[in-house]
Amino acid sequence: MVRWRSVSDSAVRQSHFKDRPEPTGTEGGILGRIVVTEYVSLDGVIEAPGGGEEYKHQGWTFEIERGEEGDRFKLDETLDAEAQLLGRVTYEGYAAAWPTMTDAPGLEQLAEKFNSMPKYVFSSTLEKAEWNNSTILSGDLAEEITKLKQQVDGVILVSGSAQLVQALVEHDLVDEIRLMVFPVLLGSGKRLFAEHPDKKPLRLVDSKTVGAGIALLTYEPA
Repeated sequence: MVRWRSVSDSAVRQSHFKDRPEPTGTEGGILGRIVVTEYVSLDGVIEAPGGGEEYKHQGWTFEIERGEEGDRFKLDETLDAEAQLLGRVTYEGYAAAWPTMTDAPGLEQLAEKFNSMPKYVFSSTLEKAEWNNSTILSGDLAEEITKLKQQVDGVILVSGSAQLVQALVEHDLVDEIRLMVFPVLLGSGKRLFAEHPDKKPLRLVDSKTVGAGIALLTYEPA
């Protein structure tokens, strides 16, 4: 079963992202920004951070306290997003969990946002997306995501979805990467980044430490 951290009302004070510049569009009509956000171990593993998968370390993020500021960071980025873009596996896990979270103590705001916001799932095999306000995208990745960025004015949040993230990075479609790096070496499991043919320079635009030594790192393409 997937577990979720509750976020107390005291954690909701100000957004970490309100001062970021709003998209202004480009010559090609691009308004949306693809923002990848991930829980990741020090050795790059993102598998089953909240449980719910057949992985020997499933739920590993719950063993390390991320503190009020870490909780607020995750809440803010969700509330500030206009839409979510997910791979099939992550989408199906979220779709099974979040509709049942509407009355979960401390998760009401997150559940309301997750359940109501537009959700796009990129999949060549999924035939129905029954979670409220969901749309299936398929076909050419670069074409579909470029089209999506022309339609959504604001942040399009991508979480989990390792295979999708790797493809987005390879096609230079990611505008920002936010990593919540936990001080643990898991030794095995699904990695966030795969091998790809080109070097991808990034620049660090924000960093801080929260909770029990968790690093919040934000990168943009250099």
